[in-house]
Order: sequence, then structure tokens, then C-alpha cells
Amino acid sequence: MPQRHKPSEDFLLEDISRTGSETNSSRPHDVPFYTEENPPSGAILSYWRQRQKLFTRYDEGVWMTHDAWYEVTPEKVAEKIAQHIFESGAETVIDAFCGVGGNTIQFALSASCKRVIAIDKNPTAILCAKHNAQIYGVSEKIEFIIGDFFELISTRGSELKSDAVFLSPPWGGPTYRNDEIFDLDTMEPYAGSYIMEQALNVSRNIALYIPRTSNLNQVAKMVPKGERVQAIHYCIQRRSKALTVYFGNLSNLEVSEGI
Repeated sequence: MPQRHKPSEDFLLEDISRTGSETNSSRPHDVPFYTEENPPSGAILSYWRQRQKLFTRYDEGVWMTHDAWYEVTPEKVAEKIAQHIFESGAETVIDAFCGVGGNTIQFALSASCKRVIAIDKNPTAILCAKHNAQIYGVSEKIEFIIGDFFELISTRGSELKSDAVFLSPPWGGPTYRNDEIFDLDTMEPYAGSYIMEQALNVSRNIALYIPRTSNLNQVAKMVPKGERVQAIHYCIQRRSKALTVYFGNLSNLEVSEGI
């Protein structure tokens, strides 16, 4: 289970006002930067070899936490998701589990985007996301919040209103690939059904990013009564990387060409 970080309300309020300029701080000691001369070992090595697919500007100094190697959305996929969301007419988006900023950055790069609220309960991930946003030149469009998305809904819901919400919850590491059909209610620390139920309190326009083998019967049960959804597999080199389910006004949009 991912470690939970529960910052104080004062810390959250302070963090909202921070600017991207603060990302000039030193790289955290637990965030190594791998190079050809200093490559990673073990399971991360195969992900590092595909680093340009994760962040095309990785070699400019992108920071990645250990979990980010497994969790970050490949850049081309993140770009397509951002394009889809903003074609709906959205101007603001919440990235509820922003991690090191892969999707957040692509949202902010959209010309239609006015504001991104990027939330994560891991302070190190937020520090990495701020730094990475600076590399891509989009810091001024992003508000970073250290906190638990669901706790923030209950304590500061009025501040979290947005045109759309992007949900990319932790899948439990690379072991999800072993499941022929991925059970969305086994995700930790929050089950897929709970995640959707809570996110609908913020917006009905939701993009849910889940494993490509996810149980579609479980997805169907998440759909609000009387509504339809749009499920899109995003493929790289003809191989599906993940499934994104679009709810509300994000559904039934024309799908752009493949990656």
C-alpha cells in the first residue's frame, strides 16, 4: 500500500500559493537522476530505457520518484488525453493524483488550458512535479497542493471546483500486468468505485485512467444513471498502454488519430 502523507491544513494553505520558481531547490536525496554512465539496476532499468517515451525532455533533468517509473503516463498518451479533455470546452482541470507531473504538464501545455490544480499526497512527488513543470515552461498555469484528494473534497470542496477531473490512481505497481482482468476494487488505498463516487462531487466531467485489462463490468457500474461513457484504448506502436474512460461532457467526442 502506498505510504499516506497527511499534511496539516496550514501546510496545505501555504502550498497553494507557491510558485514554480521554487523548483530551483536541490534534487531530493531519494530521487536519483539516471544517466548512461549511471543507469538504474533491477526492475527500473527497462522503464529507464524507455525514458524518452515517458518524458521527451528527461535528459534535461526530469526528476522521477521510484514509483513514478511505473505510474507516469507516457508523454504521447498524456498529450492525447489532454487534447481530448480540452476539446470538450474545458478550461480548468484537476489532476487528482498528479505524481511527478506527466499529465499535469500536458494539460498546462494546451493552449485552451487556463488552470491546472495538481494534487498529490506525496511531498516528494509534488517537488518533482514542480521541477518538471519548470523544465517544460508551464509552471505559471499550475497550482500544486500536497494533500489527499478525498480529504480535500470534504474540507475544501468549494476550492476544488473545476471543469473536469483527471483520475490516475495508483495501480499497485507493475504487478497489475499479471492480471488477465484487472479488478478495479483491489486498487489501494482506494477502490475504483469509491474514487469515482467521490470525484463526482467535484465534477461530472471525469477522465479515469486505468489498466488496459480493467473489468468493464465494474466500469459500467460507475456510470451515473441515464448517462453514457466513452472508453478509449491508447496505443503506442499498436500496443495498448492503458484505458481511459470519459464521463459527462468528455464522452462521445470525436477520437483523434492514433499515437
